[in-house]
Amino acid sequence: MVAHLGLISFSFSSSHLFHSSRQFSLPLHKPMAMATLSTDPVREWILTEGKATQITGISPVGGGCINLASRYNTDAGSFFVKTNRRIGPEMFEGEALGLSAMYETKSIRVPKPFKVGAFPTGGSYIIMEYIEVGSSRGDQSILGRKLAEMHKAAKSENGFGFHVDNTIGSTPQINTWTSDWIEFYSEHRLNFQLKLAQQQYGDSAIYEKGQRLLKNIAALFEDATIEPCLLHGDLWSGNISSDKNGEPVILDPACYYGHNEAEFGMSWCAGFGGSFYSAYFEVMPKQPGFEKRRDIYLLYHYLNHYNLFGSGYRSSAMSIIDDYIRILEA
Repeated sequence: MVAHLGLISFSFSSSHLFHSSRQFSLPLHKPMAMATLSTDPVREWILTEGKATQITGISPVGGGCINLASRYNTDAGSFFVKTNRRIGPEMFEGEALGLSAMYETKSIRVPKPFKVGAFPTGGSYIIMEYIEVGSSRGDQSILGRKLAEMHKAAKSENGFGFHVDNTIGSTPQINTWTSDWIEFYSEHRLNFQLKLAQQQYGDSAIYEKGQRLLKNIAALFEDATIEPCLLHGDLWSGNISSDKNGEPVILDPACYYGHNEAEFGMSWCAGFGGSFYSAYFEVMPKQPGFEKRRDIYLLYHYLNHYNLFGSGYRSSAMSIIDDYIRILEA
């Protein structure tokens, strides 16, 4: 269970595309002086539930390519706000639930989410805690240890998946609860991306070779003990930072409960070094076959980058598929 859901109020559009096992009730607000609905719900929330009496400044925060991010400075402290004028609140709902789940573990620092909602004119927003980041990504060994502590602390009794579907970048990420990890990862991660590549690009070659890989993928998990751990899900360098005290901070999750090794799927652009892995495996011991499985978790993210950004990532994905077919069909 997510303990901090009471901190978040959700507003849903009528075209809610994401399934959920939870039912959310909208909080009842006291009548306000203005009878009409505010055209700026972000400002309205900050000046009421956010306990601020004035907003002293708004400044852009760089780093994202999908949403617009801003810092709202107020007399009650600063808030971090992300907005998207094209997409409804479902994407931010998934992010808020993921942040809440990670926040509950009290392991690695994440921004606390406060509010998700829709703009009257279309689009959506999320308001969360603003964390003053430091000048570096922090100590790699501390990051490895704290990430492992999060994985160890948060397990699921429902199997593999998450309470809602969410997004990886802007690609839908299906999180239907599944009891078997190999089935979940094969169908809801790899096969979903393979089908998308076929639909978007007519890429029957990568789809057909991917199907050959999926038929034999179980051999990669022999002798491994797999538990459903809470994963950040999109852990690359842009989503890793540190606070002003040097403690690691992780941002912009695509959370679900999965095999802990899947967390390293973005290692090709995360910069994890030896000290990171050493510290991580002191808390979460390395499973047999870890090295031979590493690329199967890279494959999901290479396929997603192919689907999001185009053919520049196709060769990396195809190379992994070809290498595994050669090994597994030998």
